[in-house]
Amino acid sequence: MSEDYARGGRGEGEGGERRYYAKPKFCQFCADKQMTIDYKKVDMLRRFITDEGKIRPRRQTGTCARHQRVLAGAIKQARHIALLPFTGRLWDDNR
Repeated sequence: MSEDYARGGRGEGEGGERRYYAKPKFCQFCADKQMTIDYKKVDMLRRFITDEGKIRPRRQTGTCARHQRVLAGAIKQARHIALLPFTGRLWDDNR
């Protein structure tokens, strides 16, 4: 077994290495100063939650730390007054 293969890489002669280059993410709210985060903008907030109802992390959305905190607060506020669900599904289909 070669050292390269033992470290998790491919053995020699098995093709070129593929490298993943992440697309640089930028904060949408910093780029567009007119775009505001508001708990009443439910359609905009839905883009930042998963199908299960969880808040998407910064590494997925690309928002900066400042706006991620404001975004999380707005999502929680919208959940509290029932504009957004706490979970992904509203009704259990197996009644």
